[in-house]
Amino acid sequence: MQIEHVAMYVEDLEKTKDFFIKYFDAKAGERYYNPQTEFQSYFLSFDGGARLEIMQKPRVSNLRKELARIGLIHVAFSVGSREKVDELTKRLQEDGYKVISGPRVTGDGYYESCIFDVEDNQIEITI
Repeated sequence: MQIEHVAMYVEDLEKTKDFFIKYFDAKAGERYYNPQTEFQSYFLSFDGGARLEIMQKPRVSNLRKELARIGLIHVAFSVGSREKVDELTKRLQEDGYKVISGPRVTGDGYYESCIFDVEDNQIEITI
């Protein structure tokens, strides 16, 4: 058994899609749009088969995001090496994204950094 995909609502569908394409080499499927509900989404595919569905529709609650809370907290991307973790983290920081932590070795042995994406979702970058 495997996770088929993870989904998240976003405020700006195109900006979020472009973020994942630019920094994480996502491949975007066709935009889906339902005119009755005004729901729209993209499936983003990544090397290795993982998929992320980004969705948008009017009148979706946007609660304040906290670093430590119950529920899904981050999406982690493996980039293959410490050097790539460092490079991508630096690139994101230089482009104005907030680095939450790292790059560092965690207590459980991961080498990682964490950043906020375009909508303040936590993204982990790891080997």
